Amino acid sequence: MAVLPVITGQDHPVLRGQAKVVAKVTKEIQKLIRDMHDTVRSEEGAGLAAPQVGRSERVCLALITGRMTPLINPVISWKSAEMETAEEGCLSLPGIVVAVPRAVAISVKYLDAKGKPQERKLRGFDARVVQHEVDHLEGVLIVDYQTIG
Repeated sequence: MAVLPVITGQDHPVLRGQAKVVAKVTKEIQKLIRDMHDTVRSEEGAGLAAPQVGRSERVCLALITGRMTPLINPVISWKSAEMETAEEGCLSLPGIVVAVPRAVAISVKYLDAKGKPQERKLRGFDARVVQHEVDHLEGVLIVDYQTIG
């Protein structure tokens, strides 16, 4: 296990790229998840995406019902029409806080750490964290939500 360095800066290429789909959950992917878990715990974050530690793979961790949950190849299959705006920070953008509108509820499909398909309906903070981490896998950062006043 290891605490990995978190990549910072809104223009870093790995943070701006589209992460690649994980073809198979291997021991290497499971090690990445363990290392990411150590990293997000040391940073006291609510989630972490593989691009934030320099890996362009569709893997993220999100705090769901108080547990850090790995999501591999997550896809948000449904979003509620109801939106809520709240301030978000990001481990890759220290010191920056942005008001971000997000769907209040979502459904997400993903593979768990054993490679088994899962689907969950999430609301509130859990839904917000997953949407934030999935954004990372698409190369989207919270600063992209800033409106020019």
